[in-house]
Amino acid sequence: MAMGEPKPRVSGASSSTDSFSTPLASPTPTPAPRQPVTLLEPSHQHKKKGKKVFRVFRSVFRSFPIITPAACKIPVLPGGSLPDQHRSGSSGSRVSGTLFGYRKGRVSLSIQENSKCLPSLVVELAMQTMVLQKELSGGMVRIALETEKRADKEKVKIMDEPLWTMYCNGKKTGYGVKRDATEEDLNVMELLRPVSMGAGVLPGNSEAEGPDSEMAYMRAYFERVVGSKDSETFYMLSPEGNNGPELSIFFVRV
Repeated sequence: MAMGEPKPRVSGASSSTDSFSTPLASPTPTPAPRQPVTLLEPSHQHKKKGKKVFRVFRSVFRSFPIITPAACKIPVLPGGSLPDQHRSGSSGSRVSGTLFGYRKGRVSLSIQENSKCLPSLVVELAMQTMVLQKELSGGMVRIALETEKRADKEKVKIMDEPLWTMYCNGKKTGYGVKRDATEEDLNVMELLRPVSMGAGVLPGNSEAEGPDSEMAYMRAYFERVVGSKDSETFYMLSPEGNNGPELSIFFVRV
């Protein structure tokens, strides 16, 4: 499965072996229609605290440039190594994960209990959508979101952290920022509600991104594994026989 492969605009069919490619020229898309939000509250919805603080972090750090310095080592989880994505006997739970964004804009990650629920987590990643597409075409992507372990964070759940340093395949790319789901985020999740697994494009917001804008997306099931209070990992689950990219997303406090 590859993010942004040209497909029908929205499809509920599962995707198996999608190859990465650049969409062919197409007629000027019309803005994605605004859908009434019918998404449900997650069954284990956490109370949102410190929304104002999160908005401050978002407004400050989303303006930071995306940086690509020398390669850095991906943080190692407890046990000394990264777990195998295809291990057996895992006690993880399954969630729905969506990567989406305008091609020349930053990509966002949305985690939902399932495709019919409101997002329980939205993170704006420090990477352009088209760059992530290129990485996925290589077949294996490891994204590590790292935050500092401090005494004053003892009672803060790792998924409630507002800011992470982001690494992609060992290279530092900038900062990942947690944010509340925007109206546009909710509209994308509503449009993709019937899609369980797949990749493609949606018409963009021409007023904001120009007449040639398109929003690429990739949706899949992820296995969520809680290693400790300082580590959670999401492993993308591929359908049987799919030779598409492998994607793992690590949230760690070090």
